[in-house]
Amino acid sequence: MTVIGLIRHGVTAWNKEGRTQGSIDIPLDEDGIQMAIKIGNRLSNAAWTMIYSSPLQRAQQTAKIIAHQAGLENMIIDERLQEIGEGKKAGTTEEERIEKWGIGWRNMPLDVEPDEEVVERVLSFIEGIKKKYPNEKVLVVSHGSLIQKMVAQLCPDHLEWDELENASLTMIEVKEQTRCLFYNCVQHLDGN
Repeated sequence: MTVIGLIRHGVTAWNKEGRTQGSIDIPLDEDGIQMAIKIGNRLSNAAWTMIYSSPLQRAQQTAKIIAHQAGLENMIIDERLQEIGEGKKAGTTEEERIEKWGIGWRNMPLDVEPDEEVVERVLSFIEGIKKKYPNEKVLVVSHGSLIQKMVAQLCPDHLEWDELENASLTMIEVKEQTRCLFYNCVQHLDGN
């Protein structure tokens, strides 16, 4: 069985403002860097084979900090781990969306990346990891919405998937049937 640690990137200024980032390339802020250090400390006690990252800088910054602390010399950037394309919603807050499109904005076609495309790319990524790293432990740094969709697809028996916290850790076991060991854990951030 392959064990995959799924990590949402540290916090950004846009996260704090409630802005939808999607595939817009926003960096971590200072708090986000500190969060990455804390999760890196947590992950440094296990033997990880490889770390993968989304190409967006907030994920790469988080992954580089974790890789350094976990003693991983290489990091692989994979386009399939990029956050869901949010179309016209990208860069806006809830208030701005309501102002622009009204309270029914969620029912409007706003050029958001279709679910089928998101699912196809995340399942392709997981299949590749399963084949390349059987019986190994791999870290993946990505984005909240993408990880949420990934885990919901892989572990359909679980009924609820809350929104992921920044710098959270979700651990899955991938074999014949994928099992979620834990979801959205932020115990390493306690004491902030």
